[in-house]
Amino acid sequence: MAFKIENVEWEKDKHRLKALREHVFVLEWRVPETSEFDSEDSSASHVLIVSDNDEPIATGRLTQQGELGRIAVKRCHRTLDVYRALFAALIDAAIEKHVPMVKVVCNLESVSYHQSIGFKPDGQVFMDAGVPRQRLACPAERFPLPDVTQLH
Repeated sequence: MAFKIENVEWEKDKHRLKALREHVFVLEWRVPETSEFDSEDSSASHVLIVSDNDEPIATGRLTQQGELGRIAVKRCHRTLDVYRALFAALIDAAIEKHVPMVKVVCNLESVSYHQSIGFKPDGQVFMDAGVPRQRLACPAERFPLPDVTQLH
């Protein structure tokens, strides 16, 4: 499948970003809408992947604090190629913005896996939309593809 990667701005493209994230998180995963959208969106760097017919299929963001998140991929497009392209674009944005350490938030079950591929815990376990989570960090230039099934 062919797709195109776009670096987009929240103010200009929030209608496409919100629709995709609502589809994946609010409708499919039942994440409360109040937990999905926050003040970080307006200052974050956003990546949007669109299909060859210009349909948004995946998105993610890089916050000013270096956190990669809001990884939303439509169910029928959850392939390694799409995830690799999405994370590569997010890491490129981090390097371009001189962010030395990037962070991900994952479910507790995947912490040991992420540590085995080079991530280190960053802070305490916390609750996110009723789910216990851990923030993990690693150098941007050595970022490995995380367990994408455990991220948000």
